Amino acid sequence: MMDIHAILKQLPHRYPFLLVDKVIELESNTRIKAIKNVTFNEPYFMGHFPGHPVMPGVLILEALAQAAGLLAFDAMGKVPDANNIYYFVGIDGARFKRPVEPGDQLILDITIDRVRGGIWKFKAVARVGEEVACEAELMCTMRSVG
Repeated sequence: MMDIHAILKQLPHRYPFLLVDKVIELESNTRIKAIKNVTFNEPYFMGHFPGHPVMPGVLILEALAQAAGLLAFDAMGKVPDANNIYYFVGIDGARFKRPVEPGDQLILDITIDRVRGGIWKFKAVARVGEEVACEAELMCTMRSVG
């Protein structure tokens, strides 16, 4: 549904902090499923347990938040610009169920839970295959920066 070129038009993130490689499903105003291919070349693997590299949990949450941002921009019918940015503002109930290692493909599944007062709340699950790696409720909002 969205390749890396379309994602780069929607998200302000760039290497090494762009953590969504592809969108494979998108139901407007409902849900998104995206992929993060985890490779040994990721810069954090040099220091996040050399000898047994594991993707940091905060980066798994960031990948989920970036996918949520793509869903929200689609739902609002907007594209980011120099005057607006979509901020990750909260996490509830984050749980890590399995480590994510080089060679894994992280499936990011986000569903809109509700929107109230400009705050978007999402149910987010990251999986490797059928195994849940992380689940959380995320909150994000759009803010003017200009």
